[in-house]
Amino acid sequence: MSAVERKIKTIAELGEIAASLRKQGKRVVLCHGVFDLLHIGHIRYLTQAKEHGDVLMVSLTPDRFVDKGPDRPAFTESLRAEALASLGETDYVAVNEWPTAEQTLRIIRPAVYAKGDEFKDVASDPAGKIGPEAEVVREIGAELVFTSDIVFSSSNLINKYIAKYGEEMDEYLRMFRKRYPLAELLGKLEAMRDLKVLVVGDTILDEYQITAALGKSSKDPILALKYLSHDLYAGGALAVANHVAGFAGEVGLLTMLGETQRHEGFIRDRLRPNVTPHFFTRPQAPTTLKRRFIDEGSLNKVLEIYVMKDDPLPAELDAALCDRLRQLLAGYDMVIVADFGHGMVSSAMVEALAAQAPFLAVNTQANAGNRGFNTIGRYPRADFFALAEHELRLETRDQVSEVRPLLVEVGGRLGVRAALVTQGARGCSLWTPQREFVRVPSFSSTVVDRVGAGDALFSVAAMACFMDVHEELVAFFGNVAGSLAVRILGNDKFVDRRSMKKYITATMK
Repeated sequence: MSAVERKIKTIAELGEIAASLRKQGKRVVLCHGVFDLLHIGHIRYLTQAKEHGDVLMVSLTPDRFVDKGPDRPAFTESLRAEALASLGETDYVAVNEWPTAEQTLRIIRPAVYAKGDEFKDVASDPAGKIGPEAEVVREIGAELVFTSDIVFSSSNLINKYIAKYGEEMDEYLRMFRKRYPLAELLGKLEAMRDLKVLVVGDTILDEYQITAALGKSSKDPILALKYLSHDLYAGGALAVANHVAGFAGEVGLLTMLGETQRHEGFIRDRLRPNVTPHFFTRPQAPTTLKRRFIDEGSLNKVLEIYVMKDDPLPAELDAALCDRLRQLLAGYDMVIVADFGHGMVSSAMVEALAAQAPFLAVNTQANAGNRGFNTIGRYPRADFFALAEHELRLETRDQVSEVRPLLVEVGGRLGVRAALVTQGARGCSLWTPQREFVRVPSFSSTVVDRVGAGDALFSVAAMACFMDVHEELVAFFGNVAGSLAVRILGNDKFVDRRSMKKYITATMK
């Protein structure tokens, strides 16, 4: 084992080493960061940090928690750890196990936690991490110090010299940075705190069965899979409510669970604290669940099974839902409808929403369970809608025309303030009645899972549209949310203000 390899440990091992060093009277200094592009600013930071103690430990953010912009990190966690361990200033290096250093601080319990001078003003940290970390430093009786020297930004250097998103994306970002100051963008996200949003729609539980392919069955012409593990995620309207709650201060959720296989405890545990649920029960039916069989190596989906009952609701239940909707509407600024076409959003509810919602944002999803039967044309009006391109083409019965006239046709018919269509790797396009047409290219070429990405984009873009921000920012904010979401398997976590601010800050450098 080389000298560099001997420096690289786990967080648990660093905790044991630090405990031993404390018994010897040694002062341990901990530094933490992404270190995506190691530069002279990092070296000065580490050098100054070590002056505060005897042993320097460095923890770095793992790849899965790096949210600094398109296709980041530029270097994998193993390469970043190797680069740090190659420096003479570092004594030990570990890849962190969490998004922040809070738990790491509790395990290592350093005498000193060192950060760069740019983090001295807690309020100016777009990630919002230094505040909670400073509280843990006080909790463990350590000292928080800030180094002061030359400051470089890895994100700026990567954006300027390394990152190549393609000619279209590079040109778009150059022009976008000139049009919008970073402070303005972050301010718009902060302003969403005051929103009161009601989310209406189908609850869906997404079950991922992780498998290994065994090959063709010997008796039947089918693929045989070996079960490895499974996970359950809160999807559908639950996911939309959680995305919205990452920005808005108050969120209501009107949805339906099944009488059997209800999963209510699981669902309540997965909802953010500022989501107030209003659950109705579909009799003699399970809570809708989509079971997907996933290949372990590629994460490709092999098979999907719907567990649901989607026939028309009993008349009394439909009437009760609509009555509750009308009661709730007065308490919210806007309504976001996540209509997955599985039976909860009836024709009567559509009429009530169109007649009384103060601001109505709609997504009608076309999926295997409703394809062709659940299009935006169900709604006589909407203030905003976001659809995938194939959903827009289903509504217009047009598979060849350019997207723009289709948006004009459908958006004009519904009287929207803005209409958005997502186009996969080509980004998204947005139209407004003022004849504005904006196209924003895709920010991410790294896709872990597309499930839920459209929900994130729709949620954030709808709130931006309600706030009457410039139409380009509606599409931009939505695209950023979608780019963050495609890196998440299932709905394991949700987009929020902190992750958006961090992503945008890195992209704008």
